[in-house]
Amino acid sequence: MRTSGEPEAPTCTGSPRLSQRGNRSQPRRSWPLKVREVADRIGGSAAQVALGRLVAQGEHVVPIPGTKTPKYLVDNAAGADVRLSAADLADLDAIPAPVGARY
Repeated sequence: MRTSGEPEAPTCTGSPRLSQRGNRSQPRRSWPLKVREVADRIGGSAAQVALGRLVAQGEHVVPIPGTKTPKYLVDNAAGADVRLSAADLADLDAIPAPVGARY
């Protein structure tokens, strides 16, 4: 049970695709670390990197982010201005695809 002073647990921890069990767990845990690494390098957030990655796919890909709070809305809107370098995109492209069933 979470008390008011404890941080909220990430919602992805219950997903079988992101589970830390089994030999295939390392690729599953590597993608958030790589996205965070790119975000730190460009001085943005992980959400901005994800949106920037989608924008980099070309004019026929239009990200439609959801948001819960005005703070996230501002963060997502700033993602439209993110321009990832070729090295950033290569790092993100090198992330292994998820393995296993989605749900």
